[in-house]
Amino acid sequence: MFTPLASRLPAALGRAAPRVPLRLPAQTRLLSRLTTDGSKGRTMPAANTRASPAASGVDATFTIRDGPVFHGTAYGANSNISGEAVFTTSLVGYPESMTDPSYRGQILVFTQPLIGNYGVPSNERDEHNLLKYFESPHIQCAGVVVADIAEKYSHWTAVESLSEWCAREGVPVISGVDTRAIVTYLREQGSSLARISIGDEYDADEDEGFIDPGAINLVKRVSTKAPFVVANPKATFHVALIDCGVKENILRSLVSRGASVTVFPYDYPIHKVADNFDGVFISNGPGDPTHCQETVYNLARLMETSSVPIMGICLGHQLLALAVGAQTIKLKYGNRAHNIPALDLTTGQCHITSQNHGYAVDASTLPSEFKEYFVNLNDGSNEGMMHKTRPIFSTQFHPEAKGGPMDSSYLFDKYLENVHMYKDSAKVYRDNRPSQLMIDILSKERVGVEPSPLAANA
Repeated sequence: MFTPLASRLPAALGRAAPRVPLRLPAQTRLLSRLTTDGSKGRTMPAANTRASPAASGVDATFTIRDGPVFHGTAYGANSNISGEAVFTTSLVGYPESMTDPSYRGQILVFTQPLIGNYGVPSNERDEHNLLKYFESPHIQCAGVVVADIAEKYSHWTAVESLSEWCAREGVPVISGVDTRAIVTYLREQGSSLARISIGDEYDADEDEGFIDPGAINLVKRVSTKAPFVVANPKATFHVALIDCGVKENILRSLVSRGASVTVFPYDYPIHKVADNFDGVFISNGPGDPTHCQETVYNLARLMETSSVPIMGICLGHQLLALAVGAQTIKLKYGNRAHNIPALDLTTGQCHITSQNHGYAVDASTLPSEFKEYFVNLNDGSNEGMMHKTRPIFSTQFHPEAKGGPMDSSYLFDKYLENVHMYKDSAKVYRDNRPSQLMIDILSKERVGVEPSPLAANA
């Protein structure tokens, strides 16, 4: 047996081993918090109207409807919530996951045993006025379940702890529960309605206390209420994006590649203005795609009346499939992780992908003019489709992959190559880039999107 190196070092140096573990001085451990105030790009976020008193250290209960009950400790907001319990196997990227609009209305169970150890970054924006560290301005999930939450954090970008952030955003956290048992149950029974209760245990027989986000048009909640523009002064193309709950890094992936993007509400009749753009993009988003019948109709009309290149991601993929006559199905427990293998059926290459969805396209229902593009190597579900002759394709996974991996980010290049060829093939050149008047008039960020309890009227 080898003697552990740590135990051999003191003797090798000719001094006795220390009797107590080394601890950093208090002023050193708190350095990151003391230096955040006033440092460029690391200011504390503004006060939030959703803020609630912190519930740090009090008893809490996680109840799955018609299932087990788990007792733990509350952190974050001192409020009771309910939603659909889902799990993610992502090891890192909890700020990105929690602010992803696709998680709206869901209680997010982390399989990673510890989260919060690198704190929460600031709401700093980049050169495109996009959030650098978050996928939307607010936490989108209804609640968080974790085996262990780090109350102290350490990272150069951090400005507050996970618990402080959740309290400010009105989102409860329960820690100290057996997440392995929770995930085992969800894998066997499927995604289930659940509730986080602070203080007294919740009576699981009171079914009316469980709100089903699947019955709500969640896209309406997360989509911008009016168009806004993300301009690139050096843009070559102008893309219209249908916002079903778009992630910031999707916008960044387009703008950083030389496109300006005008973002429209999910139900905007895009077919009426498509000729003023070089491409149309359909974003990710939460919930059941069949709630978005206006979007499905508009996309069907778009493909009938325009030959503009189209790309969809996640919910955008499902809506595009519905628009061409295919069907969607609800998966047993969905795919939510940063390490899911997807096979490209056109090349035979496998890509490790980032995913977050509970529904999928039934590939057997695709019309003859479309073919399956990618397939999930874990469960065999559809991961993409493409038109056989037109520049239209979509993916169920997330090529922008904030939190990683970046294997499939080349699909944005492919989309913009389609846009480039479309413009080159036009008989008459049209400069569709946004005018200065348009840039001045439109908002530069999402309009009218504030998180609200699911119990409120849709």
